[in-house]
Amino acid sequence: MTAGPRVAIAGGGTAGHVYPGLALASSLRDRGWDVSFVGADGGVESTLVPQAAFPFHAIPARPFIRSFSLAAVRAPFIALGAIGRARAIVRGAAAVVGMGGYVSVSTVLAARRERIPVVLHEQNAIPGLANRVLARAARSVALSFADTRRFFPRRMDVQVTGNPVREEILRVPDEREQLRKEALQELELMDGRRTVVVFGGSQGALHVDRAAIGACRVLSARSDLQVVLITGPSHLEVVSRAAPAGAPLIVRLFGYIERMDLVYACADLVVARAGATTIAEVTVCGLPSVLIPYPYATRRHQEANARAVQRAGGASVLLDDQLSAEALANRIVGLIEDPERLAAMSERARAFGRPEAAARLADVVEHVARP
Repeated sequence: MTAGPRVAIAGGGTAGHVYPGLALASSLRDRGWDVSFVGADGGVESTLVPQAAFPFHAIPARPFIRSFSLAAVRAPFIALGAIGRARAIVRGAAAVVGMGGYVSVSTVLAARRERIPVVLHEQNAIPGLANRVLARAARSVALSFADTRRFFPRRMDVQVTGNPVREEILRVPDEREQLRKEALQELELMDGRRTVVVFGGSQGALHVDRAAIGACRVLSARSDLQVVLITGPSHLEVVSRAAPAGAPLIVRLFGYIERMDLVYACADLVVARAGATTIAEVTVCGLPSVLIPYPYATRRHQEANARAVQRAGGASVLLDDQLSAEALANRIVGLIEDPERLAAMSERARAFGRPEAAARLADVVEHVARP
């Protein structure tokens, strides 16, 4: 059997960067493409990509260092070595896709030297440094948020594709009832209660966790609610010690849940950071949310992400410096006890979501790769 055209996808650093790349890879593979990944040695992508049955090539990519140090002095030499390694990997490919972040830089520069067309994907409402620097080397730039167009030159080919979402998440709206029944059993939840899901991303967010535990104490007498709190593996023990026990409110703590489709299927309200992948997944599932942007995200891009969903009517925004147990409890109660508003937010979140994003981005790649 003859192999199809070859594409290399570069990206990683966090699960939020890897999952969109995997969604794109699945779409391209279904179209007959030969897909491989380039990522950092030791990054989360080195585990997630092989698990998804795609070839993975590691390069010595390192984050940008803006302060003077020995690591900063060594960084250019590491980057040159990474470009050399990446050139050997991408040579002969029909296209290279940079999914953003420092991992993409060496691979995109290698593609440029090999005269291979490049597609950049920008996840966030405000572009990251890597994509701003690399944009002029790209044949096309794909965006998750329409408002991001203003950050790129007018003559540049820019397409709004959305942020690709995993197939198992895309199935949630159509299979919600079946998945919900499975979720109640797997997560030890009670049927008939409204479910609030809280998480801070794949690594967790301790400030959000602590506020959520405090909110659970405030809401401890509520026998109509249950809370699923995903803390991140490193925070589970400390959060568990502070969690209320024996109250009418049901609280279930998890360090990590691989089956996020089950989590979304049982959620009536999501409380989360405003990472691009979180927003893409929550909106395609049509879930109302309270978004708490990470305040130290570069150029406050998480707040820009959250505000975009808020303007569309699908989310309520609670800034990190306003976050407290009482503020979060009040926000949850205000939404949960207003079913008409919750239903409207759900509809608007679904309208904001882009379930076709992987296919749209695959179209861009195929167009760029044409001889």
